[in-house]
Amino acid sequence: MLSYILKRLLLMVPTLLGVLLLTFVVVQFVPGGPVEQYLAEAKAGAGRSAEGGGLSYRGAQGVDPKRLEQIKALYGFDKPAHERFFQMLGQFARFDLGKSFFQNKDVSQLLWEKLPVSISLGLWTFFISYLIAVPLGVAKAVRAGSRFDFVTTLLVLVGYAIPGFVLGVALLVIFGGQLQWFPLRGLTSSNWDELSWGARIVDYLWHIAMPVTAMVLGSFAVTAMLTKNAFLEEIRKQYVVTARAKGLDERQVLWKHVFRNALIPIITGFPAAFIGAFFTGSLLIETLFSLDGLGLLSYESVIRRDYPVVLGTLYFFTLIGLVTKLISDLSYVWVDPRVKFD
Repeated sequence: MLSYILKRLLLMVPTLLGVLLLTFVVVQFVPGGPVEQYLAEAKAGAGRSAEGGGLSYRGAQGVDPKRLEQIKALYGFDKPAHERFFQMLGQFARFDLGKSFFQNKDVSQLLWEKLPVSISLGLWTFFISYLIAVPLGVAKAVRAGSRFDFVTTLLVLVGYAIPGFVLGVALLVIFGGQLQWFPLRGLTSSNWDELSWGARIVDYLWHIAMPVTAMVLGSFAVTAMLTKNAFLEEIRKQYVVTARAKGLDERQVLWKHVFRNALIPIITGFPAAFIGAFFTGSLLIETLFSLDGLGLLSYESVIRRDYPVVLGTLYFFTLIGLVTKLISDLSYVWVDPRVKFD
């Protein structure tokens, strides 16, 4: 086990380097970097000044070469690409994610500020998905082929076919716009600081209801169908027939014998699902509902070519993803001792 963990940890290094190298190379060829954006804004400002007449007209002729070199040095583009890449790797090795070009903050500070929103969405999505989907999957497996199984399967598949952002738009239009039952944006109201603790909890749940509903649907469907199929596979095995032949109660057979083995693929997916709920699938939801989280931060960083934030968040997400994958694989052994990595 220890040798397997060491091998996986060593394999994380080239994987992480490959992801960062590929992203860094792509970033170099993307037009409209921070220097270009600065020049475009400078020319636009000079053009507006020229329309007003006067001595400001000379600004429309371009940026002074010395000033241009200062701008490149400010953003670190005065160095060759390979030198900047190795400098970035050295910073990341010390868990120094750099500083944002446009927000004048450390990337780690930005991540820490945006993390609570993503954690809120992720925790609610994870727990609601599993607390409802697992019992539903068990009920569907026990009643396989019945009308209940058919109707719930139809509803689950229809829900799965609807993308989360489409459902989010529908919720905003119907319940936020027409009926005005829920707020259209934000995680809390503007008078949050003035509310009592009970009122704060109600206000928070009032704001989080529609975003979580839009995010839950897809993962809910997958978990429910996975649970059903896992239970059906275990119910048909020989040890279940033997347990029933011994005269055990059906409830004992189901919850004492079948339940543990059927939940192995679901439990081992807990770490990945738990972390993935925070960092995946929330970009469009956060944008739709104006939630200032990690998804919206990543999107805005790409649009503004804020390279330290793009590469810093990518490094953070990739590192968490690799560690989570390792924990998922190790959980097979913890849940089922028959599994051997040798």
